[in-house]
Amino acid sequence: MAERDSQDPQDSQDPRHSQDPRHSPLERGWLLSPPGRPYLESLLQRNRRRVFGLLERPALPPPLAVPTLPYKLFLVGRSGVGKSTLVAALAGTPRTPGTAATPAHHETLGIEATTVFWPAQPRGSARPVLFQLHFWDCGDGALRKFEHLLPACREELDAVLVLFSFTDRASFEELPAQLSRLSGQGLVTVVMGTKSDLSPHAAVTERDVRALEAARGLRVLRAGAAPGGARAGLERAAPILDSLAEQLWKRDQVAAGVARGEEGTPPS
Repeated sequence: MAERDSQDPQDSQDPRHSQDPRHSPLERGWLLSPPGRPYLESLLQRNRRRVFGLLERPALPPPLAVPTLPYKLFLVGRSGVGKSTLVAALAGTPRTPGTAATPAHHETLGIEATTVFWPAQPRGSARPVLFQLHFWDCGDGALRKFEHLLPACREELDAVLVLFSFTDRASFEELPAQLSRLSGQGLVTVVMGTKSDLSPHAAVTERDVRALEAARGLRVLRAGAAPGGARAGLERAAPILDSLAEQLWKRDQVAAGVARGEEGTPPS
């Protein structure tokens, strides 16, 4: 596992600042900018997103070599909220989305592990870093049937993605209990609403989401169906992957003692 280098501290980790690019420790949108183009090309094959195996990684010429930071992320949420669809979209292999009227849902039978590489540029750093995000997705039925799956998913875990669907009110109402159960020392917890593009069928309102953000001091990410084409899919996935990379990077900076925690005091 590559060592996670430290960079200059940021002034605050307050989640209220998360939407302001000035408070981000990473340059948002960098991969889709001209400086990031060589690294973007390493993720593509014949102008499509490349799918990487367990022992593969993007090929970069020696002058562009960067440190690789591996992380394990576990997806949690009610059956049918779109966990597998989200991972496929982030990996560049989008599935045919269902609709509220004709949902295309198939329960994940066991653990599906997907690796997504995402280069990013830390502010104040002379070179980028390569985030290696291992997404672990396990079906609810399999978790209930096989007791050993949940400990395997939580072993050496870096982040939990707690999902709800904008079309499933019950999945949203379960969030407080899930967040209380999943909170852990040094664990990044991300809340994400799926099917945000199905507004005519929405059972969760923006007012509901804002109330949750205020009560929990977090920002809810949103995911909808990805448009066609590799470039369009990347542009849709980039804000989500940038946000995940940013929160993992912040966690490591706080743990290393070079950035302040959310309360404005250095970690002990």
